[in-house]
Amino acid sequence: MRASILVVEDDPVLNRLLVKELSKAGYEVDGADSWQLARERIAAFAPHLVLLDVNLPDAEGFGPLAEIARTRPVVMLTAYGNVNQAVEAMRLGAADYLIKPVNLDELEMVIRSALERSQWQSQHALRQTDATRAMIGDSDAMQQLHRLIHEVAQSDITVLIQGESGAGKELVAQAIHAASPRAQESFVAVDCCTLQESLFESELFGHERGAFTGADRRKAGLIEAAARGTLFLDEIGEAGASIQAKLLRVIETGRFRHVGATSDLRSEVRIVAATNRHLRDRALAGHFREDLYYRLSTFVIEVPPLRSRKCDIPALATHFATRRRQAMGLDPVSFSRAALDQLTAYSWPGNVRELRNVMERALIMLGGGKTILDSHLGLSSIGQAPQAQPLHIAPNLPSTQPAHEALILTDEPTLEHIEREYLASLLRKYGGNRRRAAEAMGISERTAYRMMERFGYK
Repeated sequence: MRASILVVEDDPVLNRLLVKELSKAGYEVDGADSWQLARERIAAFAPHLVLLDVNLPDAEGFGPLAEIARTRPVVMLTAYGNVNQAVEAMRLGAADYLIKPVNLDELEMVIRSALERSQWQSQHALRQTDATRAMIGDSDAMQQLHRLIHEVAQSDITVLIQGESGAGKELVAQAIHAASPRAQESFVAVDCCTLQESLFESELFGHERGAFTGADRRKAGLIEAAARGTLFLDEIGEAGASIQAKLLRVIETGRFRHVGATSDLRSEVRIVAATNRHLRDRALAGHFREDLYYRLSTFVIEVPPLRSRKCDIPALATHFATRRRQAMGLDPVSFSRAALDQLTAYSWPGNVRELRNVMERALIMLGGGKTILDSHLGLSSIGQAPQAQPLHIAPNLPSTQPAHEALILTDEPTLEHIEREYLASLLRKYGGNRRRAAEAMGISERTAYRMMERFGYK
């Protein structure tokens, strides 16, 4: 579709000339010689850009400028330009400011630049809206978080996202990527706790054929997969010393090397890292490279825990419940006052991830009901997690039975027994997928692996 331009100029000769020349340049062009007519043409013609004379017979150009610039780019034209007038025009939103007589080549360049900038801003705003839609909440903490994301997204600097487990660090990383000029490139997430260091190095940097036993072909790593996009390193504090040294080189030089290679490759990837640890303290204690910490922490974003933004909890709970009900093809539900009170009183040690899991449990307990009650939540009054009658998974149920159907109440099982049977049910539910089971429990995959070892699940 051709870009459209409205020429608002009261000089009939110049108006016709501009309409003719811009039409020849490939634009769809219309003209108006007054502010009243310009308003009518904007409503009917919906131009992508407006060329606006400063002095019109029925209005001074800065008044119309402020109105038009809210919805589309405006290039101002004047026969009597001065620095103060140009500064005022740009302050009010003008895309550019030209003095008559206008050089047509310069005008076309200015128009093309303004249209391209407007198109990018529109796409950027849409991407940012999509990416941050999942980051629900209007609290002061969330508004500050959105501001920080917007500020850092336009640069290429490394970002360190800090926050408790389950607080939404990966959502923040995704929002930074989506709001950045790299949004059309890949977003690649890497969990630094899931693989042994030797395997992690190969996955991250790639390897050459014959680099180690089983390396029967050359393999590109995740850095190459991210290309000019964003590489998200989750739980960076768990990365081993060798990985840390090589990541530092990538950040400082943009260069890395396949395992088993003798020459470097170059990367233009942007690195965003996350941690639920006090990484600075670990660096000072010698458990994490100080130089890597300082390179990662060029720009730090703290993700607030859910307990610090309790005013967001009702909206979050409604979001999770509505999304789950929609997936099940059911109508939305409401919350009783007692349920909302309990949700906001609870301390949420597992943060947003725990809230999501609690809402899934509540919907199971709700059955065919329409209102979630406090009895459906399974929370104590002030953050003590399970109620007096905790959930227990019957150990002798067949593996084909859905986990939520295995829930029964027992009198006083031990905490270890509850953990073991709950883990067993989730592993059955997710076909032995340790990562998904860990996510459902609100813990890291490494913690889930240690639980499996402790309980004899191998």
